Amino acid sequence: MSFPKMLCVSMLCLCLLCGAFPAMAQKANDAPAASPAKAAPAAAAQAGKVNLNSATAEQLTTIPGIGPAMAKRILEYRAKSGKFNRIEEIMNIKGIGEKKFQQIKDRLAV
Repeated sequence: MSFPKMLCVSMLCLCLLCGAFPAMAQKANDAPAASPAKAAPAAAAQAGKVNLNSATAEQLTTIPGIGPAMAKRILEYRAKSGKFNRIEEIMNIKGIGEKKFQQIKDRLAV
């Protein structure tokens, strides 16, 4: 291959490569960034925690050892006393003592 043809092929390759990089960079910039507001609830959900201040009876029953009757008591306590300030306050509910609290505390959030 002669020098002018090699130069032409090299220039063509260079132009193709240079043209491809901006497109690749644009594609990377188009990817949506994870928003911090959406990341927090997802993390909590992944951790399997149940928020005592916003959970429904159904959500409360996902905690091992909390059945429908206990979930109802938690909701009644919350309605009467207001929001939970600490997860330890769940021990104010009849049927939840220190032992049960120790078993479920990793699943609770406020």
